[in-house]
Amino acid sequence: MTNDTIAAISTPPGSGGIGVIRISGRASLEVLSGVFGRTREGVEDCTGFRSHTVYHGYVFEADGAEVIDEVLVIPMLAPKSYTSEDVVEIQAHSGNVVMNTLLERVLANGARLSDPGEFTRRAFLNGRIDLTQAEAVADIINARSVKSLKVAASQNTGVLKEGISQMRSRLMEVYTLFEASIDFPDEAGETIETEKALSVVKDVAEDCSKFIQRYNDACFIREGINVVICGAPNVGKSSLMNRLIENDRSIVTSVPGTTRDPVRESFNLNGIPMVVADTAGIHPTNDLVEIIGIEKAKEHITAADIILFMQEPGGCVPEKELDKVVPDGVKTVFVFNKTDLAVDDKLPEMPEKYMNCPKIGISALNNEGIDELREMIVDLAMRDLDIDSGTVVPNLRHKLALQEAAASLEAVENGLRNHLEEETLALDIKESIEALGRITGETAGIEVLDHIFSNFCIGK
Repeated sequence: MTNDTIAAISTPPGSGGIGVIRISGRASLEVLSGVFGRTREGVEDCTGFRSHTVYHGYVFEADGAEVIDEVLVIPMLAPKSYTSEDVVEIQAHSGNVVMNTLLERVLANGARLSDPGEFTRRAFLNGRIDLTQAEAVADIINARSVKSLKVAASQNTGVLKEGISQMRSRLMEVYTLFEASIDFPDEAGETIETEKALSVVKDVAEDCSKFIQRYNDACFIREGINVVICGAPNVGKSSLMNRLIENDRSIVTSVPGTTRDPVRESFNLNGIPMVVADTAGIHPTNDLVEIIGIEKAKEHITAADIILFMQEPGGCVPEKELDKVVPDGVKTVFVFNKTDLAVDDKLPEMPEKYMNCPKIGISALNNEGIDELREMIVDLAMRDLDIDSGTVVPNLRHKLALQEAAASLEAVENGLRNHLEEETLALDIKESIEALGRITGETAGIEVLDHIFSNFCIGK
């Protein structure tokens, strides 16, 4: 535990029903004793307060005579608290003036203003949570959808920590055998069973690959799925965007080429965060401004997770033009707009290459088929994602550490097959163990910790 006692406002600024000031450290109850009393007669000794008990009373001015606010106080004594230290929470009426005045009184009585994320950092340093759980706290706060909240909440239970710890434990057993063979070559004899060591290394490497794939899956939910609307000019791309986000974000006119720069907007679809982009119509042109707009559209298409390719029902799907702009393997929905103007309900035949792509007829003008399209986008977005069946890897830092571990394990596997010296094998497997340890924080350096907790708000 650290020696000093910290304090901060833990609720957002502004007016509200309740505001919370959190105090953490060995002197939390002593600090409280300088500001709080259960009667209007003034402050009192709070060092004997029971843990996890609510006390009603008042916070006083420095002279102990004037009441600043009527409050509730909850002591949570070590180790059964968020930080595993003595913690006191003061629940007061929320408002910028009253909260800052109360905080000034707490700081004047021996507490220090906390750094960003310092409460969660203390929870990590005191062993209450690991680094993956600490990062999950920030993800819960910043969740953009119900789905991303569920991912972060699952992470906060320690499921990733458990998985990584099991992987490290298995590798440590093999590493110990390597070290034994190095230190006691005569006594060790046939200590290392190559096939058994290979089996462990391959299994853990496979787990790394699975976790990396789960990062690729989960990052869609965390960051938002990138949906790009493209097609020729005047097919209704802007109208479709406005229908999807249920807001007139894109300018809609009958003049082809109205959209020049891509228009992006975030929205939520069935609990899944989406970022949709309305792009310039793609067509041959000598207009310099249009050429620039088309190039930007192509850049957005290249980076898309899902493409909504729009055209009118008549005619055929332009396969050659599609091949020039739609990257192979990108999930694509063919949207045939203006069905209200079509002679019949028959949609164009699909080229063989795009035969398995979903297609739908809509009328953006009349809001027909939009709900069905939304369902189609959700189904396509969630297809093949593996975020409910196991541990989720939520951020890029974890993915990079897993990739480093996987590379080291590949070197170990090759070394075992080629009968390399135990010293070389031990170095490689140690690197993989340390890479995995950086995920949970067991081998994370101070720079990593500083970077992670600097992104937290003060008071968390």
